[in-house]
Amino acid sequence: MSAPTGRTRRRVEVRREEILLAAIAEVERVGLAAVRVSDVAAALGISTGLVFYHFRTKDELVAEAFTYAVERDLAAMDRAAARRGSVVERLRAVLRSYGPTGSATGWRLWIDGWALAQHEPVIAAHFRQLEAHSRSTLRALVDEGLADGTVVCADPDASVSRLLALLDGLSVAAEVFGSVSRAQLRRWLDGAITAELGHRAPDAY
Repeated sequence: MSAPTGRTRRRVEVRREEILLAAIAEVERVGLAAVRVSDVAAALGISTGLVFYHFRTKDELVAEAFTYAVERDLAAMDRAAARRGSVVERLRAVLRSYGPTGSATGWRLWIDGWALAQHEPVIAAHFRQLEAHSRSTLRALVDEGLADGTVVCADPDASVSRLLALLDGLSVAAEVFGSVSRAQLRRWLDGAITAELGHRAPDAY
């Protein structure tokens, strides 16, 4: 049997990514408890056998989907932190990339995942990675702002913790209960940034 060509390998890689994206979309649509491999396959117009060719079990598919989603969100966070603009503008962009305050998606996946992480070590490790990276990115920006005098913060670690906890809580309220609108979430988060970092809030978020 001849070795696979570069084009064949590329098709396999693309198909694997398509399956992961479809799995994430299904989790966001119906939740982890209800997602089925057959639904993921149907969304792509492929057989369940092809899904199982790439992922041996549903649990493996879900774990890989979390890995993909975490890596995607970390990359978005890094891009937001590296963009042009003031420290506060970049910090705000990082928080937008982390929560459903702008174009960010996937919060059903994260909310379901929090419950799953209590008894799934692999998923728990992904959440620890996301949390540590988020915290490190925000802390680096706060330190940059302290160095150039654009922010005032007595306890950077505490401020970062409060901002992340506020965003998590408001995101659940917005995505699960609908008791907080995204406009409110953005406005309250901006107020928290102002309070924590001692800068003047902009007229619009």
